[in-house]
Amino acid sequence: MATIAIVGAGPGLGAAVARRFGREGHAIALIARDAARLEDLAAQLRSEGFEARGYAASVLDPQALEDALARASADLGTISVLQYSPLPARTYLHPVLDLTPELASEALRFSAIGLIHAVRAVLPAMRETRSGSIILVNGGTSVQARAGFSATSVAFPAESAYGEMLHEALAEEGIGVSQLVIPGAIPKLDLERGIDDVADRIWDLHATPGEFRTMLIPLEDGRE
Repeated sequence: MATIAIVGAGPGLGAAVARRFGREGHAIALIARDAARLEDLAAQLRSEGFEARGYAASVLDPQALEDALARASADLGTISVLQYSPLPARTYLHPVLDLTPELASEALRFSAIGLIHAVRAVLPAMRETRSGSIILVNGGTSVQARAGFSATSVAFPAESAYGEMLHEALAEEGIGVSQLVIPGAIPKLDLERGIDDVADRIWDLHATPGEFRTMLIPLEDGRE
């Protein structure tokens, strides 16, 4: 069975994506820090008929993250889709004059370095089958810096650059790498079906690979 691993899974977008891919026959590996919340979400998804399991790990702990992905692959089947979408800490949204080297370093580990570890954990199997998708979900600061969101304005572009390089390097191997930029809080965006529209867009990025970056809405229409 094909498996999607959602890094940064939660009851909002993560759950919506899980259901969207689950309806297409994917098993679902939910990865986040809070084991109890993960199990609640996995149990809810299982009650709806989906195959889902939770694996507790922080993206700031590379070994735990890689171990979680390895266990998910062993339990559910080879990971064919990796969604990297951990929600940044509120401290990453401090004004630029309050940004410290330590906070910038942590944000980079959270966004870019965590992604690199996750990709290296799932990529060998994708390259062997010459198929798969890696999908990044970022806010508007990945394409336009904002002084009030200083750490994400440093870290998201680094994550984006790595993803764009992967997009170029893996295109001929049948592996899609894409980024969905969501410039604002989803409930505040003018989307007809709300979060389900976002989950549909992420499915489309997997099903029909194209350009690296997709804007959910124009940047100027967002609120982040």
